[in-house]
Parts: sequence; C-alpha cells; structure tokens
Amino acid sequence: MAVEFNHTIVNCTDKDASARFLAYILGVGEPSSYGPFAVVQLANGTTLDFAEGQGQPHRQHYAFLVSEEEFDQIHARIVDRGLTYWADPFHRSEGEINTNDGGRGLYWDDPDGHNLEILTVPYGGWNQGNALG
Repeated sequence: MAVEFNHTIVNCTDKDASARFLAYILGVGEPSSYGPFAVVQLANGTTLDFAEGQGQPHRQHYAFLVSEEEFDQIHARIVDRGLTYWADPFHRSEGEINTNDGGRGLYWDDPDGHNLEILTVPYGGWNQGNALG
C-alpha cells in the first residue's frame, strides 16, 4: 500500500465557524461532525478536522493545490468577503498574486490566523505533465 496523507487536526477557537469559513472559501461541501471535530472533506479524501483548544491556537500553514478555474473562484470569494490576501507567505505583497513555477498562488488568514494558501502548480513545477482538471 502506498502511504497517503489522510487527515490533520486544525486547532481553533470556534470549530464550526472555522470549518464553515474554510469550506466556503474553498468551495467544498458543508463541514460534517465526527466526535469532537468539525470536518472539512477535500476531493482527494483528505480531511481537515477542526477542534477547539484552550487559548489562542498556534498558527499553522495549510496549502491547497487547485485548478486554474478553482483558483479564480476562490480568489473571487476572498475578494467578495473583503479578506486581505498576499502573494507571499510573509504577507509582504498585499493584494497581489504570485506566478511561481508557472502557476498562480496566494495566501490569506483564517479567523485564528492560520496562514492559508492556494496554488495551481506545486513547488518545483509539474512532474511529467500531471495537471489538475
């Protein structure tokens, strides 16, 4: 069996609000519940399981590989919500989109300050012509 990434726990202050925020921005299905988690399901079977902790969560980085069409849709939802976005993970190039590795990418923050990223081409470019539909 090949090793595949299955899920991660995202610590947050309000699991339902954070999961709904991400699901809306990414344009994926409504979050579900599983035990103490609010679960966001991604197309490749991976889930982000939101859990409430004590105090302010340690900020993490989550990156999502998307198609060009999905990028445009997500970018539009970010703009419609009036969210600030950047071309870089250090938040220096506000309101810009990067074109690294021949694709496009941008970063924005979730309600707890997690640094979220969408990109259309993986770092280092596509391997042997693989592409998202």
